Amino acid sequence: MSGAASFPHRFPYRLVATDLDGTLLRSDDTISQRTRDALVAAQAAGAEHIVVTGRSVAGTRHILDDLGYRGLAVCGQGAQLYHAGEHRLLTSVTLDRAVARHAVERLEAGLGPVAVAANRDGVDGEIVMDGRFEAVVHSGFRGADRAPLTVEEIDRTRLFAEPLIKLYVQCPGLSDDELASAARALVGTAVTVVISGRDLVEMLPLGLTKATGLSLAARRLGVKASETIAFGDMPNDIPMLTWAAHGVAMADAHPEVLAVADEITGGNDADGIARTLEPLLRPVRPDASA
Repeated sequence: MSGAASFPHRFPYRLVATDLDGTLLRSDDTISQRTRDALVAAQAAGAEHIVVTGRSVAGTRHILDDLGYRGLAVCGQGAQLYHAGEHRLLTSVTLDRAVARHAVERLEAGLGPVAVAANRDGVDGEIVMDGRFEAVVHSGFRGADRAPLTVEEIDRTRLFAEPLIKLYVQCPGLSDDELASAARALVGTAVTVVISGRDLVEMLPLGLTKATGLSLAARRLGVKASETIAFGDMPNDIPMLTWAAHGVAMADAHPEVLAVADEITGGNDADGIARTLEPLLRPVRPDASA
């Protein structure tokens, strides 16, 4: 027996930040045992694990509960800081509804009709869609099998009826990249525009990013950016990856993410997070000269 397991781990980071969809979650919305084991080992070696997701708390908490996750989570693209162990929303940044409504009007003036959904604030905040919007089931949307919409829902009355953290927009004939580029040109001085997944172009409070929420969580934990490794796959992850000391892109990440990452790992269906963490967690033999 080598006795290698008794040698100390020298894990170089105090914080592991992971995006959810396309990163921590596999295509079937599960987390592999190998990835779970790697994250548990990182925590045993002294690191915190934080989920940083575009999903709101309402679309995230069932996954955190399944993970047995008890710590902080950054949700809603950085808008919400959630304590999973206490099932409590600690902080929340909302999108001004007058600004949101005006941004939609500006978009339609420049692009023609768009489809809109509003993500309401709060632990139970639902996503309310207008009559044109196609629910994106793979990213935590609920209500894909909804009943026929009323006139009020089609004319967007409900979208702006309660505090919200962000809007989702879709535009027929435009790809996600094309829509995001056009939206930035039309309303980029009023809201932040990001791509967070397939068919997910979002409008957020101006200046809000995943890095905003992650830095807030890190301060609460007494951890610095220089002590953080972060994983992501979509353009909304770029601020988080560049904030961290080491940003890791999944193999099938958006080209913009691949271009800025410090490292490219395997895809979310190929245990990419574990493949990066495992070599960092290997026992290190004591220095022979010591």
